[in-house]
Amino acid sequence: MNEFSEKTHTCGTICLKYLLFLFNILFWVAGGAVLAVGVWTLVEKSDYISLLNSSFYSASAYILIAAGAIVIVTGIIGCCATLKEMKSLLIMYLVLLLCIFLLEIIAGVLAYITYQELDDELRQNLKVTMQQKYQQPGEESVTQAVDKLQQEFKCCGSNNFSDWTNSTWIQAADYKRLVPDSCCKTPSELCGDRDHPSNIYKVEGGCIMKLEEFILSQLYILGAVGTGIAFFQLVGMMFTCCLYQNLKEDPY
Repeated sequence: MNEFSEKTHTCGTICLKYLLFLFNILFWVAGGAVLAVGVWTLVEKSDYISLLNSSFYSASAYILIAAGAIVIVTGIIGCCATLKEMKSLLIMYLVLLLCIFLLEIIAGVLAYITYQELDDELRQNLKVTMQQKYQQPGEESVTQAVDKLQQEFKCCGSNNFSDWTNSTWIQAADYKRLVPDSCCKTPSELCGDRDHPSNIYKVEGGCIMKLEEFILSQLYILGAVGTGIAFFQLVGMMFTCCLYQNLKEDPY
C-alpha cells in the first residue's frame, strides 16, 4: 500500500512539474509579447508624445517594457525552480507571481483613472497645440506629429478642418492657404489650397475624436492581455502550491 502511495505521489509530482514548466513557457512568451508591445508603442507612436502635455503615453510604454522584462525573468526563475525541485526557489517564484498580480490590478485602476484625466487634457490642449505650434520655429516635432496624425487617422484639424482658419501658420502665410497638405486624401505640394470634400478629410471627423478612439482601443487591448496574463498567473500559483506540497523537504 505504501509503495502504491509513493508511486502515486511521484507520478503526481512529475505531472505537476511538467504542467508548471509548460505554464512557465507560456508565461515567458506572454512576457515577451508585452515587452514587444511596449517597444512598438515607444518606437512607432512616440510622435504623438509632443502633442500631449503629459508623460502618460511614454510612461505607459516604459511600464510595459519593464513589466515584460519582469515577467520573462519570473518565468526563468519558475523554470529553474520546477526543474531543480527547490522549495526556496518555488517560494520566491510564488511571491513574484503574487506581486505581479497585485501590480496588474493597481495598474489597471490607475490606467482607467489616468485615461479620464488624459481625455480632458487632450480636448483642452490639442486644438491649441495644433493652432499655435504647427510649422513654427523650434516646433518641428509637433509639425511632424500633426502631419502623421492627420494622415494616419484620416482627419483634419482638432475638431474639424475649420480649426485651421485661426492657426498662426495660416494667418501668417503670404498666399491663400486653407489647411496643411497633410489634410489631403492624396498629399501633394499646395494641395491644401482647396477644401473640397473630395480633396481633404472634411467630413471624416476631427483628430481629437480619432486619437481618443485609438488610445481607448489600446487600453482595451492592454486590459484584455492583462486579464489573460492574470488568469494564467492564478493557475500558475495554484500549480506552484500543489508542487510545493508534493515535494520532499529540500536539503538546501
